[in-house]
Amino acid sequence: MSAATTRSRTPDRLCAEAVDLARTAAEEAAAPGVVGEHEGMVSEGDRVVTHYFACKEMGYRGWRWAVTVARASRAKIVTVDEAVLLPGPDALLAPEWVPWSERLRPGDMGPGDLLPTDAEDLRLEPGWTGEDEPPPNSAVSHEMADLVEAEDAEVTAGPPAELSTVPARGTISAVAEELGLRRTRVLSRYGLHVAADRWEDGYGP
Repeated sequence: MSAATTRSRTPDRLCAEAVDLARTAAEEAAAPGVVGEHEGMVSEGDRVVTHYFACKEMGYRGWRWAVTVARASRAKIVTVDEAVLLPGPDALLAPEWVPWSERLRPGDMGPGDLLPTDAEDLRLEPGWTGEDEPPPNSAVSHEMADLVEAEDAEVTAGPPAELSTVPARGTISAVAEELGLRRTRVLSRYGLHVAADRWEDGYGP
């Protein structure tokens, strides 16, 4: 037994001797001819042992077939719990996943490319839907709503299409639609200041 890592507890004798049973289980789970030599075993607990076999399949260098066998207390029959393919200490593995925000390098972005923003980005706020009150720092302020509701109109004779009506609160929706404020997220007051400073420091307004 060469590459096996052993624990302090002594492996169960019957489970440790069930190499042929473990190999059969590994061959049933694997493709024909890819199960290699027995590389050792590990005691997983009382009457539970995992046997390791080399994997000869191309592209899986350093991987091992792990077959766990066990037996009940006072029983002499060993059964198979599971058979899986696991990476060994020298296994060839794919590199760890890196978020896109950490993968970007100079030159990866081009004109017009847009990146998703963080959920807690202070430069953005939820877009106004007309169903809830606008956020405190929203461009659609309460002052605008009060102005629209308080505005009076003169009613004159004529067809309904030509009559002036008191602006309804829905007018705010029209303004919000025109300004693009119905998007899911829009610039907050802080975001507007940051953008203005960036434009001023760059090419100017």
